[in-house]
Amino acid sequence: MRVLDLLRPVRGLRVLVSAGASGIGATVAAAFCEAGARVHVCDIDRTGLARLSAEFPEITTSVADASVARDVDTVFDDVKSTLGGLDVLVNNVGIAGPTGPVEDIGRVDWERTVAVNLNSHFYFATRAVPLLKASSQEPCLIAISSVAGRLGYPLRTPYASTKWAIVGMMKSLAIELGPQGVRVNAILPGTVEGERMNRVIGARAAAAGVSETTMREEYLGKISLRRMVTTEDIAAMALFLCSPAARNITGQAISVDGNMEYL
Repeated sequence: MRVLDLLRPVRGLRVLVSAGASGIGATVAAAFCEAGARVHVCDIDRTGLARLSAEFPEITTSVADASVARDVDTVFDDVKSTLGGLDVLVNNVGIAGPTGPVEDIGRVDWERTVAVNLNSHFYFATRAVPLLKASSQEPCLIAISSVAGRLGYPLRTPYASTKWAIVGMMKSLAIELGPQGVRVNAILPGTVEGERMNRVIGARAAAAGVSETTMREEYLGKISLRRMVTTEDIAAMALFLCSPAARNITGQAISVDGNMEYL
């Protein structure tokens, strides 16, 4: 097989993307669909799912709160009926969480961030792993973490803590599942262009008492390439990790961030 052929994911892969109605998740779902995969997406956002379905009618969907185990069970019931199994899980769930000094962060905000960003990854992994073990298509589990999963992030302690934990979960699962042929990796996006990043910059600017323009320039100054990444950059990495070219890549936390030097 030619090297270029190895870079293309196998057609017909059965793919589940969590939190896939918008942002990174929607771009990843669309990329797999365009690459010939059968894709199922879940999200808490009904409007976003309807918009995705209108653009890609072949993508099936479930409405679910990923932090609720019963909702995740329902998603996998839907996956079994629509896809008949699973070859790839892209675990994309995550919220920004609160911004502020640790002594000002309330317990409710902390617990909600952990529930959405970390517990959900556990719920999806426990249901996906038996299906991935049964796959004959070089099964993959991709966890979407963050550059905050390798760097400290002042004023964003709950978020950073969960993103580091996702990397630890990935490393452990890669060792646990490797003998069964299941590859597990994490993608660590940096500063991603879009509305969500705009909200984060606004919140940090308010917390620091500076303008949003100043905070945006501060973010770009921390990136070696002096530019943000796009959702397409993340989707391209996800496709690569599910291609034959990546068949010996597992247990890796791969940053797609333009080399974020610090946060």
